[in-house]
Amino acid sequence: MPTAYQIILCTCLDKDTAEKIAGLLIEARLAACVNIVPNITSVYRWQGQLEYAEEQLLLIKTRQDAYPLLEAMIKKHHPYQIPEIIAVPIERGLPDYLHWIDSCH
Repeated sequence: MPTAYQIILCTCLDKDTAEKIAGLLIEARLAACVNIVPNITSVYRWQGQLEYAEEQLLLIKTRQDAYPLLEAMIKKHHPYQIPEIIAVPIERGLPDYLHWIDSCH
């Protein structure tokens, strides 16, 4: 059975960018909550080069039907050429918390 809820993962270059995007998503009612996990180290290949970057991770809790607008907003305000935007379905959750997500949209 498909779930109505998801967590979106998105990395940001710095705290200011992470806070800006989180605030925009909450203000636009595209997310119920955004956690900012500071100081993660990302290791990846970009344009043929091995890269190490200190980043901030956004954990965005939202409804599945908000994804298209949420993706568009992140892409509009994110400085990366190709931002990480990955949706993971929430298989189960405390019913009261899931209802709270609904009430925020």
